[in-house]
Amino acid sequence: MNYENLISLLGSEAEDLLQHDCKTFSRDLLHLPGPDFVDRIFMQSDRNPQVLRNLQALYSHGRLAGTGYLSILPIDQGIEHTAGASFAPNPIYFDPENIMRLAIDGGCNAVATTFGGLGFMARKYAHKIPFIVKLNHNELLTYPTKYDQVMFGSVDKAWNLGAAAVGATVYFGSEESNRQLMEVSEAFERAHELGMATILWCYTRNSAFKKDGVDYHTAADLTGQANHLGVTIHADIIKQKLPEKNGGFTAIGFSKSDKRMYDQLATDNPIDLTRYQVANCYMGRAGLINSGGGSEGEADLKEAVRTAIINKRAGGMGLILGRRAFQREFKEGVALLHAVQDVYQAKEITIA
Repeated sequence: MNYENLISLLGSEAEDLLQHDCKTFSRDLLHLPGPDFVDRIFMQSDRNPQVLRNLQALYSHGRLAGTGYLSILPIDQGIEHTAGASFAPNPIYFDPENIMRLAIDGGCNAVATTFGGLGFMARKYAHKIPFIVKLNHNELLTYPTKYDQVMFGSVDKAWNLGAAAVGATVYFGSEESNRQLMEVSEAFERAHELGMATILWCYTRNSAFKKDGVDYHTAADLTGQANHLGVTIHADIIKQKLPEKNGGFTAIGFSKSDKRMYDQLATDNPIDLTRYQVANCYMGRAGLINSGGGSEGEADLKEAVRTAIINKRAGGMGLILGRRAFQREFKEGVALLHAVQDVYQAKEITIA
């Protein structure tokens, strides 16, 4: 999809998103994605040479190879959202081989999925596309429904599957978050010892984060702090939902904040809110990939391109997009993934 077609999808938002000049955190303060990102950022870190090799493998695969940007296909929704609810729109994805095919044909840097899915496909595909094994999940078969991320396998098992990286979720703000932090921190330490990269799904989860009819789970101040905690436990890449608002700390009345977080370090513009997330990833030393969100039907292409433009202009590293790609016909899913990647390839779309 060429630049003009990408812009046409934005409609009335095009000028605001493409001409916005960020005056919160200067772009000069950021460690931006680029072909030399592993050399520039991770080579001076405590990551061992095996981790550097696997990080470079992620950055060197697919249509975005050599750009420093990432397009990752995550399909763990069969556990997180139930297989029936996730795959009913396109039942071919009950078979994990079609997940691999979509990631490869879609030009993705890597595929992230479950121990079960990768276990069946490892010998056929581990050398064809980098694997990211999701270590923990929230299952929905317990009644009444609970929300807790539980380990489904070991880091050593992920290594035996040929994984280049492992992923995990922490529900920051939940009653179980301390246990999850300890489990994931230990898992990431082991993954680095074995040479795998680490990706953390930095999600917030607490019923109290909804107040007076407003949902602050995606507020920039809450998600930004979740990112900061994620990088602290040695996540190489941070996955976070796109921020939709700010002021969660002050509205809910907890934690600590500074008024400059809201009147100097962020505005209501989605690019500025996302840059606050990037800043909390050690100014981009850990790349921020925003999630693509749930499928909304005809609006999916526009929303995916919009999210990619916001992420790129904020200084983020890419998109991790699943449902909007796999809950539609295979060729349409491939085309949607390519459109997102075209945003990161477009030289006209620059850092704000």
